[in-house]
Amino acid sequence: MSFKDEILRRRTFGVIAHPDAGKTTLTEKLLLFGGAIQEAGAVKSNKIKKGATSDFMEIERQRGISVATSVLAFNYKDKKINILDTPGHKDFAEDTFRTLTAVDSVIVVIDVAKGVEEQTEKLVEVCRMRNIPMIVFINKLDREGKDAFDLLDEVEQKLGLKVTPLSFPIGMGYDFQGIYNIWEKNINLFSEDSRKNIEDVVTVDNLEDEALDKLVGEKPANKLREELELVAEVYPDFDREAYINGDLQPVFFGSALNNFGVRELLDCFIEIAPSPRAKESDTRLVQPDENKFAGFVFKIHANMDPKHRDRLAFIKIVSGTFERNKPYMHVRLGKKLKFSSPNAFFAEKKEIVDISYAGDIVGLHDTGNFKIGDTLTEGELMNFKGIPSFSPEHFRYVNNADPMKSKQLEKGIDQLMDEGVAQLFTLELNGRKIIGTVGALQYEVIQYRLEHEYGAKCTYENFPAFKACWVRPEDVKNEEFAEFKRVKQKFLAKDKSGQLVFLADSEFSIQMTQSKYPTVKLDYVSERIL
Repeated sequence: MSFKDEILRRRTFGVIAHPDAGKTTLTEKLLLFGGAIQEAGAVKSNKIKKGATSDFMEIERQRGISVATSVLAFNYKDKKINILDTPGHKDFAEDTFRTLTAVDSVIVVIDVAKGVEEQTEKLVEVCRMRNIPMIVFINKLDREGKDAFDLLDEVEQKLGLKVTPLSFPIGMGYDFQGIYNIWEKNINLFSEDSRKNIEDVVTVDNLEDEALDKLVGEKPANKLREELELVAEVYPDFDREAYINGDLQPVFFGSALNNFGVRELLDCFIEIAPSPRAKESDTRLVQPDENKFAGFVFKIHANMDPKHRDRLAFIKIVSGTFERNKPYMHVRLGKKLKFSSPNAFFAEKKEIVDISYAGDIVGLHDTGNFKIGDTLTEGELMNFKGIPSFSPEHFRYVNNADPMKSKQLEKGIDQLMDEGVAQLFTLELNGRKIIGTVGALQYEVIQYRLEHEYGAKCTYENFPAFKACWVRPEDVKNEEFAEFKRVKQKFLAKDKSGQLVFLADSEFSIQMTQSKYPTVKLDYVSERIL
């Protein structure tokens, strides 16, 4: 297969949703249809000890939620599919926002009963800002929920999307009988046996055919005809170009837990979803079919395998091919690095690959060289743009609960902070360490991982800060900056890369500081992290 064909057969996408909408379950079922796994784990069921494949961290299995993005790759109908299953919980949104820089399209999962929820709105807004193509999957149709047209209206109004249904439910909840696939013009009848033959579909060329009445009953058949007529009148025809440009969003209905409507989604997705897209750098637009390699780090994960203490940097390949044992330029460090064992992913299972193409995600073993946002090239000096880092909103002192394990605690905190889930600040006044996070649940995850992955225990106490502001003085030698440092010394700290940070206790304090010391600029984002 030629280089260009390899790139064209790749589909890299993220699955996003509010917690509990069924995002991880959908990911599992996509893997099931792709033949990548033989049996799906019930994400929430304690009876089945096998957890969801994409939730491979122990804490995820215990809580039944995703706390980190996982990468899963498989082949389906001659397409190479890379799925990034993201956390839905708002406390882990930073990981999700960064992951959205590495995807070429997105599937948005919506719960039929709850409709559009708060976290979905925020994530879709990020996708809209970046013109990422989106497909909407309305999930849990076998439960009582909102009317299909009401849901479509809600998606349009709350998310600001322009939708077109490519499948439509026959009944809902207790009356749910199946799905009419508008895209392929066939009917898939619902059976609560999730192991039923997934090819069990009936082709319906003519909706007026009496065979439809026999399949679902006269009344539901007539209702379906009316609803499909309305769909044709109200919603635009599907236009792939509008979808690729982020101007039109196809909608599918189904029940991921029951394996239902997922095949329709996947078959349509591989046909219409974009192959790897061009990405903007600080010097030019990089095309995926360029011969020279370029890529960037969008995630770092310590202890993918706790037995081996390995730390992996996840690289999205933007252009060209990434080859094993070939030297590449680390732009920020200005030095060439070689990688003897680049990994392809299947959740926590990894295999070494000799060559990867634009669109793929590669894991590189990292001894501390990488930070989130770093760029790798074949020598060209450029950096990819738009990888966000947010100012923390929660701050706590971190204390060592086991003095015998000081080294383990230090190493654990150091590595977990590199993942970008939280930020470490060291107070100038007394050297005490403070962890800042975007969401409070992160503290629980850090505490759990320190104990189970590093054998270190920690406790927290609150630190009264409102926001972290990176300090950018116009002149480090002027008197105004010296006075600022003297007056605010209690609230000054250094971040992990040695930059000065003002841990302000209120919005008022930030405003007063900026008016009193106009030559000292305060930023909510650290440039060096970007």
